[in-house]
This record gives sequence, C-alpha cells and structure tokens, in this order.
Amino acid sequence: MTIAVLEALKGNGHTWSYGYDLSRVTGLKSGTLYPILTRLHDEGWLENKWEQAVEPGRPPRHLYRLTAVGSSAASRAVKTAASKAGPRRPAYD
Repeated sequence: MTIAVLEALKGNGHTWSYGYDLSRVTGLKSGTLYPILTRLHDEGWLENKWEQAVEPGRPPRHLYRLTAVGSSAASRAVKTAASKAGPRRPAYD
C-alpha cells in the first residue's frame, strides 16, 4: 500500500497533491492512506501544508509532496518492490 502512495506521489513530480486525490488514484480509503502519509512525513519523505478553502464554509485542505530525500527513497522503494514482485505477465482476454 505504501508503494502505491509513493508511486502516486512520484507521478506528480514535485507538485502538491491533495489527500483526496491520492485516495482516488491509489484506491485507498482514508483510514489506510492518512496513517501512511503521516508515517512518510514523520520519516522526512514528505512535506505537507494546509491550503485555506476558497469557498466559505469549506474546511482547509491538506497538501502533500515528496521531499528531495523522499523522492530518492521512493525511487529505491518502488524499484525494490518491483524486483521482488518479478516480471509482470501480460494480461490475456
């Protein structure tokens, strides 16, 4: 699951991502996603910030992006996970 989050963040380059968007891309529910994001932040792989709502009555939104350290570590983690999974097989109809 962490690998899916790292892949989604790497796919965004160094742009900021909303937690909701990461949830949609990875298919992870908030109870799984946000603890992963918190752990990655605590380890120094992510930076985060709050964005104030544009519309009145809407709550602020949390944004995330990989740090330089996180980007390098994510690349290694994704590569390691891919090598452990072995070659992907083609899908057949």
